[in-house]
Amino acid sequence: MSAWLLPESIADVLPSEARRIEDLRRELLDAARCYGYELVMPPMLEHLESLVGDNRQALDLKTFKLVDQLSGRMLGVRADTTPQVARIDAHLLNREGVVRLCYCGPVVHTVPSDLHSTREPLQFGAEIYGHAGLEADLETQSLVLESLTRIGVPHLTLDMADIRIVRSLLGGVFVDAHTFHQVYAALANKDAGELQALTRTFPAEVRQALLALLNLYGDAAVLDEAARILPQRTAITQALADLRWLGQHISEQHGARVSYDLADLRGYGYYTGARFAVYAQGYSDALARGGRYDEIGAIYGRTRPAVGFSLDIKLLTSLAHDPGLMPAILAPWSVDVALTKAIAQLRAQGEVVVCMLPGHEQRVDEFQCDRILVQQGTDWVVKPYVPNA
Repeated sequence: MSAWLLPESIADVLPSEARRIEDLRRELLDAARCYGYELVMPPMLEHLESLVGDNRQALDLKTFKLVDQLSGRMLGVRADTTPQVARIDAHLLNREGVVRLCYCGPVVHTVPSDLHSTREPLQFGAEIYGHAGLEADLETQSLVLESLTRIGVPHLTLDMADIRIVRSLLGGVFVDAHTFHQVYAALANKDAGELQALTRTFPAEVRQALLALLNLYGDAAVLDEAARILPQRTAITQALADLRWLGQHISEQHGARVSYDLADLRGYGYYTGARFAVYAQGYSDALARGGRYDEIGAIYGRTRPAVGFSLDIKLLTSLAHDPGLMPAILAPWSVDVALTKAIAQLRAQGEVVVCMLPGHEQRVDEFQCDRILVQQGTDWVVKPYVPNA
């Protein structure tokens, strides 16, 4: 096998894309900082039980595992940063009240999420701990929409659901865990035939409600229809009211299109309330996913209200506005003291100055060199530059 081949769904990031990714990373972290989020940097490796816990089967399957040569314990390479941030909030910071944290770093997956995904996403996320009210949900949704708008992704749609609806419907049904997982999968896949077969022994009211969920997707009218046909249970009524409140305020504050899909149960074992996904026009995959996951800190001994989102920055490079090559100044290579001082002064001002090494004067591919340093008498001054002019 050739030494230059990389594993499947793993790729090098070349200069132009790396520059774009870094620009996006800075924009997203700046947006989070403006909201008051503090940056944390968890390690790539942790003890496996800390990363995946007892009830995170999907995350366990995505996690690379290895044996620690120092302790002999099983380690995991993180596949998701959110559990690590929950550990930091619960055990290391241990603050009372609201804590806002953000992060950005690579994660590694054993298998890609879909046919075109990378197994090494660059995950950015932001989370609020310590507030159970909808204000925190609204803030995280606002942050993700504002962040994506800030980097130039147009025509966003926020799609919402709430796991409490299905949990309430299934709360009085006595079947094994495997059947529950199959029901959740059938709902997520909108497989009416499979759902009918799985629920044939369920109470009639529950069965009809679960089948009705398959068609409860669309605009705010979906919530009215759901309130009319779903059982009048406290958890369902509250979930619908919360979705309506969030959708109304997102529409008013951000002008984004809001939709609902009450059968979308991705992450059903993870979320505890409203969950959302953000889509861009003409792109089928979600750009960001998030929601409320109040039980995430339980494994670390401190259950706190929690809500947040995450996204893959690499996924955004083809969608966000590309400003093109960075402007730069060409300079001749020389040990002339006046020239080196002029170059240092320009770089201190934030300018990119590319020195033309001997024999390579006509080759600068990485930047848009629109100016050049030229000598006038004893001084070096910046002049407009047109290549091959």
